[in-house]
Order: sequence, then structure tokens, then C-alpha cells
Amino acid sequence: MEARASFVPDGFEPPQGLVASGLTLEPLGPRHNVADFDAWSSSMAHIHATPGFEGSDWPHEMSLEQNLGDLELHARDFAERRGFTYTVLDPTDGVVIGCVYIYPVGTEDADPAADAKTHDASVRSWVRADRAALDGPLWRAVSDWLGAEWPFVNVRYAARS
Repeated sequence: MEARASFVPDGFEPPQGLVASGLTLEPLGPRHNVADFDAWSSSMAHIHATPGFEGSDWPHEMSLEQNLGDLELHARDFAERRGFTYTVLDPTDGVVIGCVYIYPVGTEDADPAADAKTHDASVRSWVRADRAALDGPLWRAVSDWLGAEWPFVNVRYAARS
């Protein structure tokens, strides 16, 4: 499903990142290819068990070159304001911890049956298996960030315990 042209208002400037306790977010792009590939490919079962990714067809086996194509697509979506993907980094060593995806409802493997009239954005996030303890803190930080800095009223983002 193609993203709506008006996903965010014309005057809205998407944040270029977030710094939270133990986490740094920045727009995902091709420069993250090797570290991003390592993060998700080492954690596929863990990601599939993460709220929002159950039943998803991603992640799946693919090459480093195919991953680069995906990162280029996410960067293009960001530049064209169709969706916003952030890599989650450890602020002490720069290791990729995970990703956050902010897209219109019905995209990014989101539940296609979701009511786009009820939700104005679909958000999903994951962390690598060896940083699983950061899933809840990431969810809380991103939830607060969405409320404070984004133009959305009703976001669909699977809660964490």
C-alpha cells in the first residue's frame, strides 16, 4: 500500500533524532548497512516475537546488498516525508541496538485491516536480542517523543510490559 502524500503536515520538520537514557536515535540510512544487518540478522527470532512484528514477514533472510536497498528505500521515504525510520544506537559505542519505524497505517508490514481513520500513524520498534532489556525503555522514550514532538493524535504502537 502506498503512503498517503500528506502523512505529515507541510510545515512539520521531522526530528533528526532523539537522545534518551541509554539510547540515541538518528535517521536510518545506507551508512548503517553493515551494523544494521548485523543487528537484525543476529536477532530474527527475537524480532518476530516482539510486539508489532508477530506474524510479520520481516525479518527474513537476505543479503547485505539487499539490506542496503532497503536502507536506501527508508532514507528516500524519510526525504520524501512518506515514512520515518530511525536506527537506535548505543550512545557509548555506536552499536546498532534496533530500529523505529513511523509510517502511515497499513504500510511497513503493519496490520492491513487496521482502521486508518482511527490511527494517524503506525509505529513499530525492535531491539537486538542481546539488548532485549532495552525494548521497554525504547518504547517509553519513543512514546513520549511522539507525544511531544510529532503531529500525530492517535498512534498505533504495540505496548510493552
